[in-house]
Amino acid sequence: MTSPIRVSRRGGDRWTQGHPWIYASDLLNEADGPGLVAVADQRGKPLGTALYSPRSEIRLRLLERDPTVVIDTTWWRRRLEQALARRVGLDTNAYRVVHGEGDGLPSLIIDRYDQWVVAQLLSAGLETERENIVTAIEAVLAPKGILLRNDVGVRRREGLAEGIELVRGSVPDAIEVREGTVRYLAAPWTGQKTGAFLDQRENRLRAGRLMPPGGRGLDCFSYHGSFALHMATRAGSVIALDVSQDALRRAADNAALNGFTNLACREADAFDALREFDRARQRFDVVVVDPPAFAKSKAALPQAIRGYKDVNLHALRLVEPGGWLLSASCSFHLRWPDFLTMLADAARDSGRRVTMVEHLTQPADHAEVLTIPETGYLKAAVLRVD
Repeated sequence: MTSPIRVSRRGGDRWTQGHPWIYASDLLNEADGPGLVAVADQRGKPLGTALYSPRSEIRLRLLERDPTVVIDTTWWRRRLEQALARRVGLDTNAYRVVHGEGDGLPSLIIDRYDQWVVAQLLSAGLETERENIVTAIEAVLAPKGILLRNDVGVRRREGLAEGIELVRGSVPDAIEVREGTVRYLAAPWTGQKTGAFLDQRENRLRAGRLMPPGGRGLDCFSYHGSFALHMATRAGSVIALDVSQDALRRAADNAALNGFTNLACREADAFDALREFDRARQRFDVVVVDPPAFAKSKAALPQAIRGYKDVNLHALRLVEPGGWLLSASCSFHLRWPDFLTMLADAARDSGRRVTMVEHLTQPADHAEVLTIPETGYLKAAVLRVD
């Protein structure tokens, strides 16, 4: 490592207060290039070791507070073992092993799909540790293959190339995932995120339990069947709604994999389809609204809230009296107070009596650290509609 990077008192306080990021404006000097750097306060007192990204607004990401500790393959292996131990007891063969800052390994994502691993290295500093990380994954998880899904825009802001790279073994195009009693096919090479939306696992199970035997379900923004598959375990019929024909083809494959004949796929824009269902006076026992992130930035939040309210308002109108709406948002910038206010506004305009029954969030393998707001992004609510 080069000479220590010194940071302002404000920068050092962020680490003391439990947040691993230090911004460019708090650096008193810079390093020659990306990688591991020693960090000291403005007086030269050691603060720890961090990942340094010279082109990122987030210049430093804390890895280790003890400045005497060497960060090598053994260190990475030990951290992965600790993260894995926190996942014991999950009822699935696909889960997040490392949730970046949530596991003390900033800008690193590691997802396990049965016997394979899909990872993302999201900062320039972390990229310099690639071989150590891959070696540690091999030692701790012993996968048949390791795929790097580095095809994400955040790498561009770090000055890194985007792409998908097989770095060890082989990884199939589709991997069968077990989620409770439901099975589905993850797509590690082509799917969203690292191949599937693992963060909604427990909420999908909840949707299945909400469905009355023989009831009718609607899954908006369904993607590969997601919530619809779990509702289909009990429903008389379920509609999986998505604008992507390719996504619905995979949803149909997933329905066939489970032997479900009660799941129908419909290609349509959710906003248009909900209005059409309402005009046709169609009603459902359980409606799920799980749209993509409408608020990609804080500036986009007002318009995003209008979109969330619109889709939830029309979804509420479709629920049978005594039925359920499960509404979710994965937009980090839409925080809980705004999310709940949006739902209340939609409930008021729907003319229905809507009761908050349960607040849902991301599962434990997507750890949310209270002092790091960025680790928590998923919010959902179970609403009874009378």
